Amino acid sequence: MPASCVFADKGPAAFVEGDEPDHLLALSALLNSKSFGYLISIQLARTELAQSYEVGLIQQTPIPELSSVDTRALATLARRAWSLKRSLDTVNETSHAFILPSGLNERITGLDRAAIEMEFTQIQRQIDDRAFELYGIGPEDRAAIESANRTEATGETEAVDSDESDDEDETDADSGMVDAGAESAVISWLVGVAFGRFDPRLATGERAVPPEPEPFDPLPTRSPGMWPGGEAPKDALDVLVDDEGHAADLAARVRQLADQVHWTPPENLRAWLAREFFPLHSKMYSKSRRKAPIYWQLATPSGSYSVWLFLHALTRDTLFRVQHEYASPKLLHEEQRLESMRRQFGENLSRSERRQLEAQESLVAELRTFLEEVARVAPLWKPDLDDGVVINFAPLWRLVQHCASWQQELKSTWKALCEGKYDWAHLAMHLWPERVVPKCAKDRSLAIAHGLEEIFWAENSEEKWIARETPVRSIAEIVRERTSSSVKAALESLLSAPVMQGGGRPRGRRARATGNA
Repeated sequence: MPASCVFADKGPAAFVEGDEPDHLLALSALLNSKSFGYLISIQLARTELAQSYEVGLIQQTPIPELSSVDTRALATLARRAWSLKRSLDTVNETSHAFILPSGLNERITGLDRAAIEMEFTQIQRQIDDRAFELYGIGPEDRAAIESANRTEATGETEAVDSDESDDEDETDADSGMVDAGAESAVISWLVGVAFGRFDPRLATGERAVPPEPEPFDPLPTRSPGMWPGGEAPKDALDVLVDDEGHAADLAARVRQLADQVHWTPPENLRAWLAREFFPLHSKMYSKSRRKAPIYWQLATPSGSYSVWLFLHALTRDTLFRVQHEYASPKLLHEEQRLESMRRQFGENLSRSERRQLEAQESLVAELRTFLEEVARVAPLWKPDLDDGVVINFAPLWRLVQHCASWQQELKSTWKALCEGKYDWAHLAMHLWPERVVPKCAKDRSLAIAHGLEEIFWAENSEEKWIARETPVRSIAEIVRERTSSSVKAALESLLSAPVMQGGGRPRGRRARATGNA
């Protein structure tokens, strides 16, 4: 949207004549006043409209005439309110305002949440005072309105929920604003630093905190807490592992970075990263129906070994690297350790030795299964950010048994992909061109998605798009061009492979061609 608009999450926008920011800020103040809210509630009660703030409802609500003095006064209050609210977002790593996590942010920026909330309340009161005056609402009516607002806030009457109809499954846990606690938030930030996403210099004072933007500045491509464009850390890795002693060990990297910013991580850091971090991270990076974790944990069923990938650093070679540079050497090391234990313990094992041997055998079996699964997916995997996180992650669903809810999400998505429900995705074209290309000849939106619009579609004299009677190129030719025998062989191997559980044992029947286990 242009700079002279305020747009909502669903697309509707509010705009004013001219490009003066003060006019929009003043309008924002009025629209957030108690008096305007009361006028909205009257219309909802009268019209029995769905309880959602839609364009018509807002458009027909009266706005008082504003003098230049009123405009300036309301704009000043709104500008400060926006600044205060934005400062609260500087601790939320999913926000474009993010600087540092809570626990570090306060130390560097002087963030004081209690003081901010108090000042914001005072500003809201000043906005309400001026709005009541502008609407000509007297003391008695104002008292009644504020009493009704207090009653509604305590839940004694049915409150208006502007997003209830569209986001019925949204909860506090998956709203994208998960309160992970200061300790978890810092660890999450440190993981981002380890992957080269966040800039630790803000926490050490080596880089100054960027100045606050103006409310209607273009949204940034990255938050202030990230590395600036054109800069990147020299020691960042795109693959990290849960493997003590390894140069890319995630826990060790987090501890090292924690020392640099003078923060003490918990003693159980390794176990927390292995078992608790990904579920928390996936909730932090999910909102309503959109789920988009950017740090991916691939793990053995028991969580005894994990490989972590960074979404924005993925390439077609990433899984080959996981296979040859990480999983294979790890398996070889643990197999050698198992043979060494067998020689050391001999035939007459004590109870303790038997338990150690069984644990090592289980680890080796899980690692073999892990490696086999990575090797199956690597030849056919072709990540594309435009497909979204879930579709890119879906072929790896067998490697996330450590997080049952996320595995089910990926498994159902993979099944839908196999059945042709996401044929707009680049991955669908990569794996099933013989199915997707013919659809492009009948569905222009699919043709656009796959860059085939000009081949199958053309504008007629009435400027309407119609399917070409004779495509520029034949369907068979395009299918051949986009079909890879190695990809097809890998896909068949993946679809027919049994699902593995702890200890590397097959579970259930062999998968059907739809991708089900």
